[in-house]
Amino acid sequence: MRPLGIEGAWEITPVLHGDPRGLFTEWFRFDRLAEAVGHPLRLAQGNLSVSAAGVVRGIHFADVPPSQAKYVTCVRGAVLDVIVDIRVGSPTFGQWEGVRLDEEERKAVYLSEGLGHGFCALTDDATLSYLCSETYNPTGEHGIHPLDPDLAVEWPAAAPQLSAKDEAAPTLAEARAAGLLPRYEDCLAYYRQLNGS
Repeated sequence: MRPLGIEGAWEITPVLHGDPRGLFTEWFRFDRLAEAVGHPLRLAQGNLSVSAAGVVRGIHFADVPPSQAKYVTCVRGAVLDVIVDIRVGSPTFGQWEGVRLDEEERKAVYLSEGLGHGFCALTDDATLSYLCSETYNPTGEHGIHPLDPDLAVEWPAAAPQLSAKDEAAPTLAEARAAGLLPRYEDCLAYYRQLNGS
């Protein structure tokens, strides 16, 4: 597990055991994640997403607390997975980091509660599997426009395909002005609560 430049986000590179018969890997280990993060991931929901090449989904986030921590891997094809620090007051507020997830290296990412998440499908039928700490809560879910020029996410698609919901999402500045974004200090307090300290 490698911490990313945004606090609360990790890249996980599993050991791949392959031979002429195929491949085996442990794509999720609750004990190793808990050791790195400070608490176990509460498994409340599993999601599967299939996207055509050039589709951009996100940037999505949920109210803190409880928000929704995510453990994400690509089981088919490839995506650029993007984590955005949207926590007002964070030293890396407004910054993003991308990790390629694909069916070859079988990497995963973990993002803590309060971070924004999105991805761009690099192949047709790019399939992501998510483990989530909370169930979907439509009244507490929000989005930021993925093409917000102030965020300047370098999506690897000439003409990104967005959903109507993502197309209508506010910019980071608009979401902040509307009071939609989580506050860094509230996220830290919630992390301490999860860690039992």
